[in-house]
Amino acid sequence: MKRPQLTPKQQAIFRIGLAILITVFAMVALWLLRESGALQSLGYVGVFIVGFLANATIFLPAPSWALTIAAGATLNPLPVALAAAMGEALGEITGYLAGSSGSIVLENRESYQKSAKLMKRWGVWFIMILAFIPNPAFDFVGILAGALRMPVPKFLWGTFLGKLLRALLLAYGGYGVFNHFWS
Repeated sequence: MKRPQLTPKQQAIFRIGLAILITVFAMVALWLLRESGALQSLGYVGVFIVGFLANATIFLPAPSWALTIAAGATLNPLPVALAAAMGEALGEITGYLAGSSGSIVLENRESYQKSAKLMKRWGVWFIMILAFIPNPAFDFVGILAGALRMPVPKFLWGTFLGKLLRALLLAYGGYGVFNHFWS
């Protein structure tokens, strides 16, 4: 039996709906996890979950860097950084989905034109550098990558590498500061 094909408009609605659903889920789950105190007992899994949920929100910054620092102070910093980077990179897929839907119109903006040119030229390197810099505007990068139809693995790889480098600095920073000043 053949599956019915979605029209471009239906695909766009599905992707936007999925991005909104993930964003709402992320916000509710973050609130519930914070209120219940469950994150303290989850360890590396908790770092991954918070990283995912904090980055699955579109244009509603929910910083996960504080947890990465705190977890790095109490757990092994390398797995903390890996868990944080994996969660954060996967969470950024919501922006990509929003951009690939084609319903977010950015083409007429000058910043879009400049960024699109840089992304086409530098690809994964462009994404990696911007993922390394902590800023809530990274959602724009995901939207741009989706709009330009960058392959998902390339987008995720660049995002993961940038976020991993930042998470390593944060986790080892938390480890160093905590062990130097409070041990």
